[in-house]
Amino acid sequence: MRINKGSLSSIILSILEKSVDGYVRFEDFASNPGLYAYYGRWEKNLPKSGFAKAIARLKAGELVEKVKVDNQMIVKLTNVGEQFLFDNNLKDDGWDEKWRIVIFDIPEQKRIIRNLFRRNLKKWGFKPLQKSVWISKRDVFEKLTRYISDLKLEPYITVIESNKILPPIMMYDRTT
Repeated sequence: MRINKGSLSSIILSILEKSVDGYVRFEDFASNPGLYAYYGRWEKNLPKSGFAKAIARLKAGELVEKVKVDNQMIVKLTNVGEQFLFDNNLKDDGWDEKWRIVIFDIPEQKRIIRNLFRRNLKKWGFKPLQKSVWISKRDVFEKLTRYISDLKLEPYITVIESNKILPPIMMYDRTT
């Protein structure tokens, strides 16, 4: 599937990727375009049918799914959609030659948050080097530090952005 940067479909995918929980209500897209103007060009009076068509195309490409929750339509980024965004970001922008390394020691009393944190690291393209040391080529430093701050986990986590690692990490040579 080909999606042009700046198109409504790419904006929808970006919004879903950047949303904290991975989904957004359809009505929020349609009725509050100003909330999402940050993510790209936006026509203020875009009809709901434009959103519906873009979401239908994304759904046909298995990049998003629609789920009904409490009588509300939710649009959610699928695993295929996450991989599509990751692959296209690497192809379009290239790797900036920086590694993002996360080292954490979240106490057992915060196990639920620790497990959620690991799931999100995986979702954002990180791979484990050890149980509490994860690494990625993706430029998610700002997003990650905001997330850590929102969860108030600063005392337990160190985030490093570096352009040099010795020895080279081989796990990415097979996957990218």
